[in-house]
Amino acid sequence: MKKISNIPGIIILGIALLMSSCKKDFLETKPLSEISQLDVWSDPTLTETFVNGIYNRLEEPLIKYSRSIYVDESQRRANQTVLDFNNCLLTPDQIPGWTSGNADPYMLWKPLYASIRSCNLFFDNLKSIPDDNTLIDGKTLKERLTGEVHFLRAWFYFNLANLYGGVPIINKVYQLSDSFAVPRNSYADCIKFIVADCDSAAGLLPQAQSGNNKGRATEGAALSLKSRVLLFAASDLHNTAVFPGYSNPELIGYTDGDRNTRWQAAKDAAKAVIDLGLYSLYKANPAPGDSVSLNFVNMRLSQDNEEDIFVKYYIPTTIVTFQNMWLLNGPNGYHAQGNNTPIGNMVDAYEMADGTPFDWNNPTEASEPYKNRDPRFYADILYEGARWARRPSDVIGIDPVGIIQVGKWTKWNSATGAPVDVYGLDTPNGPIETNNSSATGYYCRKFLDPALTGPYETNIQPYTYRYIRYAEILLNYAEACMGLGQDAEARTYINMVRERAGMPDITESGAALVARYRNERRVEFYNEDKRFFDVRRWVIGPDAYTNTTKVTVVYKLNPDHSTATIPTITPQLLEKRSWDDKAYFFPIDRNELNKNPKIIQNPGYN
Repeated sequence: MKKISNIPGIIILGIALLMSSCKKDFLETKPLSEISQLDVWSDPTLTETFVNGIYNRLEEPLIKYSRSIYVDESQRRANQTVLDFNNCLLTPDQIPGWTSGNADPYMLWKPLYASIRSCNLFFDNLKSIPDDNTLIDGKTLKERLTGEVHFLRAWFYFNLANLYGGVPIINKVYQLSDSFAVPRNSYADCIKFIVADCDSAAGLLPQAQSGNNKGRATEGAALSLKSRVLLFAASDLHNTAVFPGYSNPELIGYTDGDRNTRWQAAKDAAKAVIDLGLYSLYKANPAPGDSVSLNFVNMRLSQDNEEDIFVKYYIPTTIVTFQNMWLLNGPNGYHAQGNNTPIGNMVDAYEMADGTPFDWNNPTEASEPYKNRDPRFYADILYEGARWARRPSDVIGIDPVGIIQVGKWTKWNSATGAPVDVYGLDTPNGPIETNNSSATGYYCRKFLDPALTGPYETNIQPYTYRYIRYAEILLNYAEACMGLGQDAEARTYINMVRERAGMPDITESGAALVARYRNERRVEFYNEDKRFFDVRRWVIGPDAYTNTTKVTVVYKLNPDHSTATIPTITPQLLEKRSWDDKAYFFPIDRNELNKNPKIIQNPGYN
């Protein structure tokens, strides 16, 4: 009998719990490392546990090294590996080292195909899963699990297509006797396969998952993923001659067909989600007295809300240390580590409250750069003078109010007759933590709960990470409309998102509308893992991978030896970045090329 030797850890845990409840003699108990396929596929509980293990392979959001540091959103201080990536120095030979260092393993060839193999293993054994007519949320267990695995396989293949273009489509579990020399499928074939999986999933999944099933894929999640897939497929990267000399253009984009047809498919897919009538923007129409910024904070800290389409829940009993967002991303004046801090370029993307761009060359705006900004700015960014959370017990005596301090105060020492610099609590020179401060002059406020108190090393914040939320669907629809030249309809849907943010409607058309839309998407989805692929599919690498900025904050000494109460905030160079067009796609690992001579490398790599 065949054995499953590589069962995910979550499966082992589930099996262990089941085994512990049995009264059988221990001599009759099978080793936990050798669970037979018959056991897994004949027992609905074990089958569901196996599928849980596939869910566990989804990318981990907001980890120590967030995807935001690999694009123009955030910075990871003093990290050469990240800097190399942001200068497009990734090579077919460097990937293994990059993976074992600071990269997201769920963005790479090998772990993604390992996840696909688990999906295929499920489908290979589908006939062995017993039928049960019991309905939960209108679907049988077998229907639901089958739909979920179709969704998950589509998810993993879509990540591969975004990273590498066309990849080998593998829909079975390979045996040792099989030939592994399989060529890459065309990009068009991959999109067709992914869409088919999404459609299959949508037909088998319930509209909502209840009880302990909340967080599992639904019909809306499958249709929303389809919307994302078709929007990306219609985008510039796969429909323009970015690499005119490449010998195999079918691997990275479309070589035939009508682009308008692809835009229409993307529009229809987004509309299908809208027409479900299941989702809406969280507090879509804030009342005049509402704090729009607080609405955004509450939306992000809520466990469930009407905007949720596909989410991942984290609770203190299951979360692990590297998922402690407070510890990893909070300000160092709170004994936190200040990872993934927003760069100045990202902060500057937030418009003024009247809808005009923020401009450092405007003297009024430069003198008080954090005044009268887009309400989302105050929900997303911690800046000098921002009132935030209660300080830890050993710091509260210094700062009883909880004011972010990323600047320095030049003060007059009358005893010495000379000026002296006093540094804020959240700076590298401050009295709390010297190694974990922001290098940008900002901290990420998004997703962090200011009400959390206690020792931040152990007091872990539960949170819900939203892989897909309804705002994305509205903006997907708008982008497809723009692709079709339907600017008026596009503005309607963009303005739905802006009105929820308390921002004035946009009125532009043509290229100006596209620019406003792209900035709107950038701000709305800051640190939600959207920007990395948006930059690539829009073919705007040179604009995004440019020199990054920070701010210095100084309370200067006045002529009368008093210290200014309003700081001088100055933008400065933070980090030099550069772009190479080859980085629109990842290089395929040299090891994979050596194992499979039929694999063709992506353009720009040797």
